[in-house]
Amino acid sequence: MSKVLLICEYDGTDFVGYQIQNNGRSVQGVLEKALAEVYKTEIRLTGCSRTDAGVHAAAHASSYEAPFVIPSDRIPLALNAFLPSDVAVKSASYVGDDFSARFDTLGKTYCYRIYCAPIRSPLLNRYSYHSTYKCDIGAMKEAAVHFAGKHDFAAFCAAGGSQETTVRKIIEVTVDKSPSEENMIEIRVTGEAFLYNMVRIIAGTLYHVGIGKLSPDDIPGIIDSLDRSRAGVTLPAAGLTLEKVYYPDQGN
Repeated sequence: MSKVLLICEYDGTDFVGYQIQNNGRSVQGVLEKALAEVYKTEIRLTGCSRTDAGVHAAAHASSYEAPFVIPSDRIPLALNAFLPSDVAVKSASYVGDDFSARFDTLGKTYCYRIYCAPIRSPLLNRYSYHSTYKCDIGAMKEAAVHFAGKHDFAAFCAAGGSQETTVRKIIEVTVDKSPSEENMIEIRVTGEAFLYNMVRIIAGTLYHVGIGKLSPDDIPGIIDSLDRSRAGVTLPAAGLTLEKVYYPDQGN
């Protein structure tokens, strides 16, 4: 057996999430169906994360044991021939037999996009949250720095998670204007691991800072409170994209 690491891009709008579920179409499901077509046998993927319904990915990672060797540069071409238009395998590489896309991650970067304009954009609606309010990016930047570090993020966790602890380490949170769209704000959150809906709640809290409902100086107190009701709203899934997954010595 040979272990393969896949990097995939997908539009999460019409999926129930990455992981196979009984209530609808999943990214894992369509990928495993394509793998079965290529290898002529059932293959189970291990994903780096589940990603919720409606969440997108620019570089989601998953791994599987291949029953025989196909040149790595041919694997994306073979799989993409059997994949729907909203999923694509961007790259494939052979890794060590003990590699796990889930357990070997060093961290991930997510991006949440907020489109601030009086009129919504149908072309951007699937990939951003539309706000009719203008956001104070300077205040959002000031607030963002308070998230870095190891904290108990219970105030930024939605009900229904299965975590044993709500302590997580955030490496960096940044807020910037999109280089390609003047009215788009991009919130990037890089961390070792995340709680259920954590990035969407951080983005919602920064959004509340941007529209003046919260002050940048409120963030440390919200974190220390461990009280979900004091943080901002959970913004919709459509604005969230998994941008990058980090592994040791994998170069991605």
